[in-house]
Amino acid sequence: MSLPRLTRALVLETPVREPDGAGGFRTGWQDLGTHWAEVVALSAGRQAEEGLAPLRPRHRITLRAAAPGSPARPRAGQRLREGARIFAIRWVSERDTEGRYLVCFAEEAVA
Repeated sequence: MSLPRLTRALVLETPVREPDGAGGFRTGWQDLGTHWAEVVALSAGRQAEEGLAPLRPRHRITLRAAAPGSPARPRAGQRLREGARIFAIRWVSERDTEGRYLVCFAEEAVA
């Protein structure tokens, strides 16, 4: 297995509840740090001409591992941001048996 090319800086964000000013709450995002990553598109989803709503593009994002329990370790429900691009993390697994890298499977979302 070849080493990943970690050439893109992505900011890991976690959801936080914030008051909305009207007695309720909304979801905001808190930065947890920057990870250098490799982003590979897996599919673009359905095409509009098939008569179905298009799916969000899916990506495999590889980054250096962080220890389990560390706030720097991505998990499902968080997101990675690259400028205006948002990658919603669906699940995370270890890439190699030595635990050097993690793979995040994510869908590109609208900010």
